[in-house]
Formats: sequence, structure tokens, C-alpha cells
Amino acid sequence: MMGGGEIHCSADARRLARRKLPWMIFDYIDGAAGEEHGADLNRAALRDIRLRPRCLVDVSRRDLSAEVFGERQGAPFGVAPMGMCNLSTPGADLMLARLAAKWRVPHCLSTVSSTPMETVIEAAEGHAWFQLYFSGDGAGSMKLARRAQEAGYATLILTVDVPEVGRRPRELRHAFRMPFRIGLKQFVDFALHPEWSLRTLRAGAPTLANFDGVDYAFDRTESRAAADWGWFTNLRDAWPGRLVVKGVLDAEDALRLKNAGADAIQVSSHGSRQLDAAPPPILALRRIRAAVGEGFPLFYDSGLRGGEDVVKAYAAGADFVFFGRVLQFAMAARREAGLNALWGVLLEETSLTLAQVGACSVDALGPDNLA
Repeated sequence: MMGGGEIHCSADARRLARRKLPWMIFDYIDGAAGEEHGADLNRAALRDIRLRPRCLVDVSRRDLSAEVFGERQGAPFGVAPMGMCNLSTPGADLMLARLAAKWRVPHCLSTVSSTPMETVIEAAEGHAWFQLYFSGDGAGSMKLARRAQEAGYATLILTVDVPEVGRRPRELRHAFRMPFRIGLKQFVDFALHPEWSLRTLRAGAPTLANFDGVDYAFDRTESRAAADWGWFTNLRDAWPGRLVVKGVLDAEDALRLKNAGADAIQVSSHGSRQLDAAPPPILALRRIRAAVGEGFPLFYDSGLRGGEDVVKAYAAGADFVFFGRVLQFAMAARREAGLNALWGVLLEETSLTLAQVGACSVDALGPDNLA
């Protein structure tokens, strides 16, 4: 069955993807840092949040749009930055870009995407933001920021929670690295997943498309520990567009970033891929909202699996949210049909949850919706 009809929730997409993807690729997408207790803890925290059902409220007309930087988005969630998306299936970056164009939501393109930033923003019809890592001494990152500006990106997402790449045992067990080094174990892995392997072979192995290896090369394992507040100030001075800072879990940091010129903060634990002992981001979201006050744009990702999670995040203080790895699973499972199917599921789940809590839009959500 090549359509998306088997996908009724994000867990279905993950289950199907696990069958199709080589173990190395599935564990790269699905894995987290350390013992992965942090990922489990955030999911538990999200699950344990209870919503407050209301009755006899007219919710017959529900609006699923949301406002970001003064513009209405066609859905209450966007696409989080994810590196090497084309590992899930060839062309994944462009599938996400077309989805963003259709729904008028941000597609946050990763620094380490497999498709050039210029190609993606064109396919997304302008609905794309560029995610930036600091690396080395920061000079190469500034080059990428200038290139993004020239390509037409109006929003930059600076990810600040990777001073060093976290240890992810599932990746290490498979010797995952870019570019791939194929040994006997990897050869057997790929041979046992022929559909993915043949499709990837025809398309060509994904590369780091935003680097030419001459003007600026990228080393995934390179230290980023030299990033500091001075470099942030330099980036803020150089970047003329909107600057979102992603990977913030501390209220003190959030307030300082607000005062230093950030246009928005994205509360995130990097999908629990960096620090196993990090606090659950959904709980940090409430503390950060209290610190920065109402009215300051606050975005959220990490651990979202369905529409009820979307409503919980908005009620806890988010102004907009982003889905990540579940979209990759949908594409791995059923390619673009799977992506569109899961997106529709997430929209329906969000709409039904709004009805249950007596709200007609995500704009109306707040602490009163939490039990």
C-alpha cells in the first residue's frame, strides 16, 4: 500500500519507518543522548499534563491558523530543523518545503540539510527559515548567514545547545558518521532493507549540500564550545532579519537573550539528543514564559507526537510549535503521501482537542485550559 492510509497517528508512522529504514538510519533519527531517559522523561511530562474539558461551549467553527511575527500561518505548527532529512527518503527536504508552501508555515531548514538552501526556499515559496550552527571560530557561520540573507531568508534560527555534539550510543553502535563508511555491518544492514537502499542508490547518497568543502567545510564533530555572548552580539548586529534562538531551557538565559536583541526564543532540548539530564522542555516552557512575560514570541519543539501535545504546549505558553522526527518517520514510511497523511492527522487531532477544551483557536489557549 503506497498511500498514507496506514498512518492514523505518529506511532503508526514510526512503526512503519522502523520496518523500512536500515537500523543505522532509524537509530540516527530516533535516538537520543545517553541512556535516553531525558527523552522518556519529556514524553512522560507531556503525557502527564492534563487538559480541562469543557462542555456546552459552541466550538462548531474552529480556526487552526496561528500568528507568527504578525503573519497568519495556515496551521498551528511548522517543520523543525532536522539534519540530513534525505536519509529518511530521497527528496525529503523538498517534500517538507512543498508542505510548508501548501500550508503557509515555516520550514526550518537545517545547516546540514541535503538540499541547497536556495533550492529549498524556492520550493517553499518563501516559507522557509534557515537554522544556523556556530562552528569553529564562527567565521564560517557568518558566511552561511550572509548566504541565507542573499537567498531571501528573512528569519534565522541560531541553535545554541550544541557546544559539543552529545554522545548518542545508538549512533555510535552503528558507527554512524558523515560521509558514510561502509563496512561489513553496514553492508548487511543495507542489504536487509533493499527498498531504502535501492531508492537511495538511484538518488545518490545524501551530502551536506550547503558546504563546498573549499570556502567553508563542515565537520559534524567539530567543537562549537567557543560560542559566547560576544559572538551572539556580532551576529545580531550583522543579521538584519528576525533572529530566533533555539535550544533554550533556562529562564535566566531566556531573559538575557530577550534583552540582547533576540526576536524570539525556541524552547527545545534538541529532541533530547544533547543532554540526557536536561529538564523536560515542556516544564521549562512555563518557567521561561513567566520570565520573558506575555507578548514576547516563544516557540516550542521537543517530544511532540500529536494534536493533544500541540494544545498542551500552547496552553503552557507557546506562541507556535514545531514537529520534527515524526515527519521523517512519515516520509520513510510512505514518502510524500505519508507526510501529507500524518500532517492531516495532526491537524485533525489538534482540532478535536480544541473542541474538547472549549476553544475555537489556539490563540484562545492558556493556563486556564490546563487541569
